[in-house]
Amino acid sequence: MDRRPPRGHRMVPHTADVRIEAWAPDREGCVAEAVTALVDTFVDTTGATPEATVEFQVPSGDDPDLLVGVLNEVIFRLETEGDVPLATEVRAANDGGLLVRWHTTGSDAVELVGAVPKAVSLHELRFGRGQEGWSGAVTLDV
Repeated sequence: MDRRPPRGHRMVPHTADVRIEAWAPDREGCVAEAVTALVDTFVDTTGATPEATVEFQVPSGDDPDLLVGVLNEVIFRLETEGDVPLATEVRAANDGGLLVRWHTTGSDAVELVGAVPKAVSLHELRFGRGQEGWSGAVTLDV
């Protein structure tokens, strides 16, 4: 049986919405993988180049709340600014929250390949540390 790489993400079958899974050795890496997984569900970023850098902070909270906060920010900025993250860097903040930096492009610079997520569902949300690092699973309402 093949082992999965130490860091990555994938889309998994779900009846009506989209479900993503992400994993990494650390919490911050897992959040970054989840952002990439979310973006991969609706656009093809092949050939796109970053046009701007966006930074924001998610205040401290439970780990699942931090993940949801970052993913909701992706959806919010897509809807309000047309920003699509091409690369994500996540660091722990001093208050226990997260500092997030995205290298973004406009939604007009990428190809739409799926339904754009409208929200992150809290149903069956999973995010935490396990024996092989951090992992999470999220359902996206489309």
